[in-house]
Amino acid sequence: MAARAGVLVGAGGVARLAHLPAYLHDDHLAARLRIVAAVDSRIPPPDLGDVPVFPSLDAAGTGRTIEFVDICTPTATHRRLVLDSLARGLHVFCEKPVAVTAAEARDLAGAARAAGRVLFPCHQYRQNPAWMAMRRWLDTGAIGRWHLAEFHVYRPEADRGAALDGLPWRARKADSLGGVLLDHGTHLLYLLLDVGGMPVSIQAHLSRLGHSSYDVEDTAHLLLDYGDRAATLTLTWAGQQRENRIRFIGDQGMVEWVGGVLRLTRRDGTVDAVDFSAQLDKREYAGWMSRLLGQFADAIDQADGEAGLVEIEQVATLLEAAYHSAAEGCRVRLG
Repeated sequence: MAARAGVLVGAGGVARLAHLPAYLHDDHLAARLRIVAAVDSRIPPPDLGDVPVFPSLDAAGTGRTIEFVDICTPTATHRRLVLDSLARGLHVFCEKPVAVTAAEARDLAGAARAAGRVLFPCHQYRQNPAWMAMRRWLDTGAIGRWHLAEFHVYRPEADRGAALDGLPWRARKADSLGGVLLDHGTHLLYLLLDVGGMPVSIQAHLSRLGHSSYDVEDTAHLLLDYGDRAATLTLTWAGQQRENRIRFIGDQGMVEWVGGVLRLTRRDGTVDAVDFSAQLDKREYAGWMSRLLGQFADAIDQADGEAGLVEIEQVATLLEAAYHSAAEGCRVRLG
């Protein structure tokens, strides 16, 4: 069967550095999914080499049979672009977050089901090799049953993407709909869903500590309560440098990821350590993306996108509850 033809919608930083390289340099994926055009309204259009760039999806589809789109645009455009693409009969792979409220997620899911098309979230961090190794340790009971999870993400500023000067779009609410919680927090929330499921309640505190020019939060603190276990998240664009720390503590030990090194410390004091620094270089992101796009292709082949729709709604529910908690200064219970 010939590769399905698709259009890349948005040709900014994440499209050029992660999405497009995954299609172009992974032979197995290229045999299943192929980008034949891109859409970007900027003048002059960005240079994507052999991939032609058009100002609209109508123009990109002229004379071509298109089966899917890959949406790489700012968050505020996602709902409109997803609905338009589904209405055209196209499968959709969409950058995170696909939706920011539970009601929005249900509307998009309804449109996908009515169209008989797959809507798939770009949740590529679960393809991170360090996280995959951490999951194996957790799933095989290497630390027993975990009861405390701690996530810490520090960045000196919002990812600038393709912006060379001025505010990056992630720092403008009109484009991003929210700050570091929506941007990097989305990744951590779906990772937590993988290992803990939905929490009983959530509390959040949002602030702008280091970037007065932003009109979104640059720092977020979250507490997710599971009843007999808890997870804390600290996310900031007001850090001194780029840094990641993740720790799970269980009744039989602890697994910790600091920088590029993953360590398993057992209760008897023995330690296993693996260095993933090389695999975590940004140049490796295309490999993570190609694995995820392969799952998107599987969902299309099997005509089954339900898992993705459920995940989109779960993440949106947590995001909505966190923003409500921060605005009202309260704990939000999740039914």
